Amino acid sequence: MMRLPVVLVFFVALLGPVSSQAAPPVARDMLLRNVYVFDGTSAERSSAPMHVLVRNGRIDNISSTPIESAANDGLVVFDGGGRTLMPGLIDAHWHSALVSPSSIGAMTADIAYIHLLAGRVADATLMRGFTSVRDMGGPSFGLRRAIEEGLVTGPRIFPSGAMVSQTGGHGDFRLPHEVPQAQNAPLNYADRVGVTAIADGSDAVLKRVREQLMLGATQIKLMAGGGVSSMYDPLDVTQYTADELKAAVDAAENWGTYVAVHAYTSRAVTMALEAGARSIEHGQLVDEDTVRLMAKKDAWWSLQPFIDNELSNPKTGAARLKQQMVQQGTDRAFELARKHKIKVAFGTDMLGTGNLGESQNALLVSMQRWYTPGEVLQIATGNNGALMSLAGPRYPLPAPLGVVKVGAIADLLLVEGDPTADLALIADPEQNFRMIIKQGVIYKNTL
Repeated sequence: MMRLPVVLVFFVALLGPVSSQAAPPVARDMLLRNVYVFDGTSAERSSAPMHVLVRNGRIDNISSTPIESAANDGLVVFDGGGRTLMPGLIDAHWHSALVSPSSIGAMTADIAYIHLLAGRVADATLMRGFTSVRDMGGPSFGLRRAIEEGLVTGPRIFPSGAMVSQTGGHGDFRLPHEVPQAQNAPLNYADRVGVTAIADGSDAVLKRVREQLMLGATQIKLMAGGGVSSMYDPLDVTQYTADELKAAVDAAENWGTYVAVHAYTSRAVTMALEAGARSIEHGQLVDEDTVRLMAKKDAWWSLQPFIDNELSNPKTGAARLKQQMVQQGTDRAFELARKHKIKVAFGTDMLGTGNLGESQNALLVSMQRWYTPGEVLQIATGNNGALMSLAGPRYPLPAPLGVVKVGAIADLLLVEGDPTADLALIADPEQNFRMIIKQGVIYKNTL
């Protein structure tokens, strides 16, 4: 019998499945009767009770009349009792591994601890009704696999991998004594564990972006401007040159996906849009001409409800001043987004909370400062689902997310009451989310 070379055996073992007791959770075929449907594409829910059939993790039928022919076909049947059935929530700017630990903790704690903590965060996130997240930077590839294999419970993750940053940019967390970096110096800790990827020059950017795509990134996160939590870059600085930005976009487009950029100012956002970036993360300090360019380029604006309130996780020192600048620009940003009909996504961008991300739902509810309750829910479901599909061939699903439509993925919440009339219901998921379903798998049922 022919024997495989030792090196080949090693790589087969490395790439093959890991033996474990866990198995991917199994979807249930089910019938949800007597529910008012909020479908994620408008700001209203159905005017009359509906009946929704789920098969093989997808929505098979929606009817205003009873689906009696399917009732005795091996289905589990639930009577919604006039509650609201809506799509699972989606957070379009999440950091799975960085939500809970402090900045110092994230940079110094054993990475195994950070991953275990991220698993706890993932479970809590799903139990808050967030069935999908777009992870916008950090070591989330392993967590994504663990969730898909059933080792832990959590939301579906669309990972960006390491945040690509220039030297001195928003993703450079080295200490001053590490600069200048010797030619043969090892990677810094954040780069080694997959939080960031420092790259200068078009060739280096190409390499780092391609590495994230190789590891399974569904989109690329690039730092194109100054940030609040980073140590060296003022908020007004523009990061990366046009050529470097274009290199990242070319590498992503070659894989059928796109670049999302962290940027606040008009100059940084304009350069990124001209280079081909498809999603602007933040952007609270842009002027109206820049928003017009967003509209012209058909770009997404991933805005966060950054206002100075009890949910703001206040910074200290110079970071606090930068945070206040962003907060002061938030109202104007949402006003311009509405005026120019920009495609808006909702994300929380929670970092260093010291907990499991408990403010996530409250941050979503705070969006009613600018939108009606139904509009807020439509942004966090249908809009965000459409943004996920921007990953093209890297989109890992056979059907759309964020909508209650025939053929869509069956990510569903059964809500006590009408959240399109009272958005505060979303703030208490433990009490008000009676069922949480992800791709036909029931993770919570208190009916």
